[in-house]
Amino acid sequence: MRVAVVLLLAIIAGAQNLTPLGTHTTANLRGVSAPSNTVVWASGTGGTYLRTTDAGQTWTVSRVPGAEQLDFRDVEAFNENVAYLLSAGPGAVSRIYKTNDGGSHWTLQLKNEDPRGFYDCMAFWDETHGIALGDSIDGEFQLFSTDDGEHWHQLPTNKLPTSLEGEGAFAASGSCIAVQGQSNVWFATGGKIARVYRSTDRGESWQVSDTALTHGLDSTGIFSIAFRDAKHGVIAGGDYQKPKQSGHNLAFTEDGGETWTLSSLAPQAYYSAAAYRPGGLLLVGTAGAALVTADSPTSTRLLHFWNANLNAVSLPPDGTAYAVGPKGLIVRIPR
Repeated sequence: MRVAVVLLLAIIAGAQNLTPLGTHTTANLRGVSAPSNTVVWASGTGGTYLRTTDAGQTWTVSRVPGAEQLDFRDVEAFNENVAYLLSAGPGAVSRIYKTNDGGSHWTLQLKNEDPRGFYDCMAFWDETHGIALGDSIDGEFQLFSTDDGEHWHQLPTNKLPTSLEGEGAFAASGSCIAVQGQSNVWFATGGKIARVYRSTDRGESWQVSDTALTHGLDSTGIFSIAFRDAKHGVIAGGDYQKPKQSGHNLAFTEDGGETWTLSSLAPQAYYSAAAYRPGGLLLVGTAGAALVTADSPTSTRLLHFWNANLNAVSLPPDGTAYAVGPKGLIVRIPR
């Protein structure tokens, strides 16, 4: 009963702070990237991307020419001009595009030629150095990197631990892979098992750790991974087909991803994306969004809850959050 009362009070206190932003699109949005306090990019179905340069007061909504049938599950932006888009799907519909002029022109940089392939997410250390993750083929996850922001090459698959049967990644929010510092990278999996792969040399070598996050079904596992420094990180997920079902959907690491401790937060829900912000951790999913403490996994507390259907979240430097959802939904959560 006490948990229910605390949750209700958090809903009342937090809901008034969530501000929907008019976007004039009905595309389902799963990617968002806020490189500054005023510039935000978002992406979604129908080859759609959105951009604002005035903190969401007005939005430019457009489609990448020739990509009208694609689903852009991830966007990584660096300013009002430079952004990358990743589309997810089987075979050739998995692609990476880049613009250097705010969307006036787009260049197709990478296209999946294997019908068994499926791109999931990407992350960047800086504007020209990034890494992208694709689902496993013949027991090997597909990883691609760029060193100049223009050309991509596949990383050797023999450097990766073999994936297990029924193990895959989720293209749910563009956050199934994370980078930190100059060379650290992690990616998370789900399905029959929930694991975290980690590398300290930009993917030249890898180690993998099991986690106790919810898994076992194709709809379960780790959907998002984030790090606030080289040692402290979080994984979040659950069962997207049962978004309100509580369980082991949140875990933390204090040793760079070698071991993971389940969060004590209760109740929990399905989280498709997680992002650190000053003073806590933001979690979003189709069952709502939550701000929780991130100091200790054994004493995680709920600070605020917002009743909203959301898929992905991004934070600019000032700590304001932008989150996206279905039917063109974009909301701003003040710091």
